[in-house]
Amino acid sequence: MTALMFHAVLGLLTIALFFYYNAHLYRSGWQGAAVSWVEALYYLIAVCAIGAGWYFNIQYMQEYPTEGGWVHFTRMMFTNPAAASIGQDLVAANVFLLPLWTMVDGPRRGLKGCWLYFVMSLFTSFAFAMGLYLAAQERQVRWLKSRA
Repeated sequence: MTALMFHAVLGLLTIALFFYYNAHLYRSGWQGAAVSWVEALYYLIAVCAIGAGWYFNIQYMQEYPTEGGWVHFTRMMFTNPAAASIGQDLVAANVFLLPLWTMVDGPRRGLKGCWLYFVMSLFTSFAFAMGLYLAAQERQVRWLKSRA
């Protein structure tokens, strides 16, 4: 359980850094600063995903207290063809596509600290990091529009 607590602390740190890098998007006083319905949906999906993920992570650590870790966890994703199918998809999306997408697309949109989403995904969840990226992107579009 110590490893989970360590991951939780690092996850909270990455979330704090997310808000630090994007503080201008979360200040009031600009047209469009209110949360849009699609942004709220991104946050809702992200929070549900991290809740479900952590529920299963806690179960995993309780079931495998001595073997629990990144290597064992990853091997468990490939224990049968069905798990391997979704496992390889998740690994490819999280390890390759998410960082490529956020670090190429984010700066084009004016987002800062785009490397952080991949790091965040390692300590929270892929869906959580992706949800925060999409929410920040949604806010950034409105923020840029308010500046024009």
